[in-house]
Amino acid sequence: MPKQAERIQEMSLEQIMGERFGRYSKYIIQERALPDIRDGLKPVQRRILYAMNLDHNTYDKGFRKSAKSVGNVMGNFHPHGDSSIYEAMVRLSQDWKLREPLIEMHGNNGSMDGDPPAAMRYTEARLSKIANALLADIDKDTVDMVLNFDDTENEPTVLPARFPNLLVNGATGISAGYATDIPTHNLTEVVNATIHLLDNPEATVDELMTYVKGPDFPTGGIIQGVDGIKQAYETGKGKIMVRSKTDIQELKGHRQQIVITEIPYDVNKANLVKKMDEVRINKKVEGISEVRDESDRSGLRIVVELKKQVDPHVILNYLFKNTDLQVSYNFNMVAINKMRPEQVGLKTILSSYLNHEQEVVLRRTKFDLEKAKKRQHIVQGLIKGLSILNDVIKTIRASQDKKEAKANLVKQFQFTDNQAEAIVSLPLYRLSNTDVHALEDENKKLSEKIDCFNDIINNQSSLYQVIKDQLLAVQQEFPAKRLSKIEAKVEKIEIDQTALIAEENTRVLISRNGYLKRSSLRSYQSSLEAENGLKEEDTPIFNETLSTLDHVFIFTNKGHVIYRPVHEIEDMRWKDTGHHISQDLKLAEDEYFSQVFMFSDLNQEGQFVLATDNGYIKQVKLEDVKPGRTYRSHAATVMKLKQGDATVVSIDYVENEQDTDVLIITHHAYALRYDLAEVPTVGPKAVGVKSINLKDKDFVKELKLLTPDYQDSKLGIVTQRGAYKQLPLKEIQKFSRAKRGILVLRELKSKPHRVSATVLFSAEAKLAIVTDQQETVDVLTENYPISDRYSNGSFILDVKEQGTPESITLVTELNDNNNRIDEPTLF
Repeated sequence: MPKQAERIQEMSLEQIMGERFGRYSKYIIQERALPDIRDGLKPVQRRILYAMNLDHNTYDKGFRKSAKSVGNVMGNFHPHGDSSIYEAMVRLSQDWKLREPLIEMHGNNGSMDGDPPAAMRYTEARLSKIANALLADIDKDTVDMVLNFDDTENEPTVLPARFPNLLVNGATGISAGYATDIPTHNLTEVVNATIHLLDNPEATVDELMTYVKGPDFPTGGIIQGVDGIKQAYETGKGKIMVRSKTDIQELKGHRQQIVITEIPYDVNKANLVKKMDEVRINKKVEGISEVRDESDRSGLRIVVELKKQVDPHVILNYLFKNTDLQVSYNFNMVAINKMRPEQVGLKTILSSYLNHEQEVVLRRTKFDLEKAKKRQHIVQGLIKGLSILNDVIKTIRASQDKKEAKANLVKQFQFTDNQAEAIVSLPLYRLSNTDVHALEDENKKLSEKIDCFNDIINNQSSLYQVIKDQLLAVQQEFPAKRLSKIEAKVEKIEIDQTALIAEENTRVLISRNGYLKRSSLRSYQSSLEAENGLKEEDTPIFNETLSTLDHVFIFTNKGHVIYRPVHEIEDMRWKDTGHHISQDLKLAEDEYFSQVFMFSDLNQEGQFVLATDNGYIKQVKLEDVKPGRTYRSHAATVMKLKQGDATVVSIDYVENEQDTDVLIITHHAYALRYDLAEVPTVGPKAVGVKSINLKDKDFVKELKLLTPDYQDSKLGIVTQRGAYKQLPLKEIQKFSRAKRGILVLRELKSKPHRVSATVLFSAEAKLAIVTDQQETVDVLTENYPISDRYSNGSFILDVKEQGTPESITLVTELNDNNNRIDEPTLF
């Protein structure tokens, strides 16, 4: 009992978890997910190749069921699930994953479309011919062997590897805290670089890159970015762009098509075709009529058929940017080097491989040397025995058994035990028929071999020559043409958005409550004006015919702006309600659309003028409210509100602030006029400056911008009591910003008049007043006198019966004969 108590340890949960996870991490880093820098294989891959070689399931034998190989690997070397072993085996056979597949497989081994392979009971496999180069001489004590998981078999810790497989076939894997992504390379180039490094140990990465131009993917493609390749070869990390190989072909009827014959490495072809077809279906780009996958046994072929009069280069650039037709590839070259994970560059990989190969060749040479010496010793004994054959036979016949015969030969003729064993083990006919000349020739050849082996062991240049010869033999037996084209610079993709959009006129409606839609002119013209699909409590604030190439800025009462290109507004029937903005982004509950501006070109130098009800004003350049990357899902701030309950009451756009005045009108009928130049231009998130000095409980009702054209205009005012008044703008003299202003209504002690709405007009005009009960009252200005600042005007409606006035708008201006001059839009 005391001994058992001594085995109990008190440890905290943190210690236990840390220690156990440390063990687990070390295991999966070293024994599962990362390749060895010497042979480029993960443990499961190495065990698959070794087990198949041990079972003589090689390229020069027939195929065997994959299930048999998987069973051998799982039972003898890799005690994990059969599915993970089979998946690793299948990957070693996929020629779109590996530059030089190490396994040949009969049956369905998956596809570039991501299709799963057939079950292992259906497929057959064997080692490929090049896999033999990885396993060559493994039986000559070239690598260390260790016991397997149950100590019944020996397995190699690394394969001899006649070529740098880590670079040729690359690797991918994720372990605890480490991941690796090493691209495939061209065997011929890698061998040439290895030989150059062997001859020039001080070679730089630049020198090695004269041989290894860059990755060479089995799927081909175009690699862009030599700087990224160089950075990866120097540090182990780098980034390149991999682009599909495409061709633009002419069709009948003045149409064209884009033909794709190579796609980026590790891109799922079926998903790529689906994504390109979604671009066509969702009309993200106009001009694609059909996307087809015409791949067959002759090779990959994807066709993007275009409509008439479409620029194929614009479509292609859009597909490069928005689909996997072009992808970025990030080097992360991590491998196990001396039992530790290490981020390695090109020279480190090749140097480590050469160090490994020197050790392999030395161990093999020592093995062959020992074998040759043993055989020469036996041959020399046989030659000596044949020279005294009669005496040897006589001695053997005089001996009672084999043991005595060996002892007598050693004693009488000074043979060694091994030589005596060889002589007494020969059949009698061999003793009499053995040609001594053949033995002497064999002895001579063995002497030459031994000298050669000693030269390799003792002379570094001879050792290096053997390694070179091996590498060149592999290169000659498996010649590899470069599949991926390398371009020095990453081509910047510039897309002319206007070329992607079919230009057409469309009717656009935007409502106060946040609904947007665009409809064809045919749908709009076939419907009544009132049949706009909006709910009764909603009203349109914008209703215009625009081009699909135009841009719309929607301002809210809470200082936000929402940008939408017209072509991105959902297309629907005019009678439909529309697309609500809440499906794209979030606004406050009391937030609504207040003003809409349309631009055909965003490269303008104008600015917006914004004013709030709590007395702040600012200017913001159009350039500063241009859409950002997240414009579809976030409303941009265009004016920061100092108080939470404040609202933006006015937004205007001006191209030139010179000779422009600001007219601020408050609810309590104070009017302040000053130069717009006094209002600073600031950033979108600024509060602004004070526009007017407000009295308690007063607030800004409206802001008017007065250009020189308005100098002789009149200001029409409607009050909450239903009175209408008009006075010349000259009555409102100019002050400076942030003053109190002057009264434009006479203040009454009882039931004072308050400003409900105002309107500007030049000539005699027809006005329309709309009440909160949706009643419209028409006003002919010629029927009302011009008042001074100290009057309250004339009553023109009964608020109890018709409702309180909410707005007043200019319907049309008239000449002396009451003819219409012009009719501005109401929205």
